[in-house]
Amino acid sequence: MAEPTLKAENGVLTIRIPMEFRRRSGRKEIIVPEGIAPPPAPGHTHGPLAVAVARAHAWKGMIESGRFASVSALAEHMGVDHRHVGRMLDLTLLAPDIVEAIIAGEEPSGLSLRSLARGIPLLWDEQRSKFGFAPLNHQ
Repeated sequence: MAEPTLKAENGVLTIRIPMEFRRRSGRKEIIVPEGIAPPPAPGHTHGPLAVAVARAHAWKGMIESGRFASVSALAEHMGVDHRHVGRMLDLTLLAPDIVEAIIAGEEPSGLSLRSLARGIPLLWDEQRSKFGFAPLNHQ
């Protein structure tokens, strides 16, 4: 990617910032060159992936607390298919550092519910590798 440029000509200031557009979780995302920080978002909102992870943990808590006797009972109450609830509950198997990155909006570009639905490995190191997270330094 080219470097940003600044040009003043005939009283007009032109700022050119090279960027790419990529789809992420169904939305367009602007990718800027390394070293250029994106502008802060007005009023941080959590993306769909963060909402899904939070919902999965809430649903898990509802089942563990006995509020719902089964995945099927929870699904019926929520008005969704029990397979959907099961897939969502798989998100509770993610490594804690992956969950933190998702909640902070710092997950790797391209990570989506669809990519997670293809299977979440049980071993956290395998999760990091499969989903594009840096491996943790084990000491």
